[in-house]
Amino acid sequence: MAAHRKPRQRSLSGNTARTAATIALAGAATATGFDGTSHAEPQLTPTQVKAKVDKLYQEAEVATEKYDGAKEKADAAEKKLGTLRDEAARKTEKLNSAREALGYVAAAQYRSGGIDPAVQLMLSDDPEQYLDGAEFADRVGHRQTAAVALVRQQLREIEQLRGAAHIELTSLKSRQAELGRQKKTINGKLDQARRLLSTLPPQQRAQVGEASGSGRASRSSTTARGALAAPGSSAAAADAPNSRAAAAVSYAYQKLGSPYVWGATGPNAFDCSGLVQAAYSSAGVSLPRTTYAQINAGQRVSRSELRPGDLVFFYSGISHVGIYVGDGQMIHAPNPTAPVRLAPIDEMPFAGATRVV
Repeated sequence: MAAHRKPRQRSLSGNTARTAATIALAGAATATGFDGTSHAEPQLTPTQVKAKVDKLYQEAEVATEKYDGAKEKADAAEKKLGTLRDEAARKTEKLNSAREALGYVAAAQYRSGGIDPAVQLMLSDDPEQYLDGAEFADRVGHRQTAAVALVRQQLREIEQLRGAAHIELTSLKSRQAELGRQKKTINGKLDQARRLLSTLPPQQRAQVGEASGSGRASRSSTTARGALAAPGSSAAAADAPNSRAAAAVSYAYQKLGSPYVWGATGPNAFDCSGLVQAAYSSAGVSLPRTTYAQINAGQRVSRSELRPGDLVFFYSGISHVGIYVGDGQMIHAPNPTAPVRLAPIDEMPFAGATRVV
């Protein structure tokens, strides 16, 4: 029989090898998507970066207002929890005193309770005195009954306080969890905005940051804190509808140049609703913490009726607020790229206005 021999494999010639390698590399590039052209990340223009950054800051501000609201409620829950615990501690101390008094009575009864009253009467050297003592003991018995009832009532009150404290503690933990979620959202949005800005050259980055912070507002208004307070605040305060609005406007001018910090209410840093709250607090007016609540904290006015000190709100979700100072301008805390400054009210979608009365 003829021997079966395996066919000899032919080696690739130079041209054939190069062709095969080219085909293999091309297939690999197609399979992985790294063809160098079709999947390349497009370079954003400064205008596109600004649009994306503005959107991220606006979303971060929505989360900031939710954070501020959750913090306000968490602070209230924590305060109420502390009050309930203090009250429970006071009632527990009174309860312990009442129990101690009952213990003395019980011990006295135990010491004398084993002798029959008739025997005690016969053995007594002074029966009249004994009878007086028995009457006293009867009165003590009535008082003891009242004391027991008081102890029972105090126990019920303490249990109610503990139940209320447990509810407040649950509420506080829920608010704290909400704070954590909103904080994570805020930081995520701000990080995305920073990464976008970092893709631009320094000069364009500064221009986009400036535009994102103030629109057409003058840069000179933020070169130093309160730089425009002297010429601007007196005229605006004079045109304010009342003394409280005038004081709030003056405060806002004094804070020009203060940094934006989300969740801050002053005195050296602010977010948008924090600045408004602090300004009116300086005038003796207590405003809610968030934009959602601040818009309902006074009398609604139309855009054509605006006077210095009125609160102006922006975006459909009422997520931004400023203090109107006249001539179509407001003072507001824009976002982390820009400090407290003057800006035109038409740089953002106008949502409404409120006059604090």
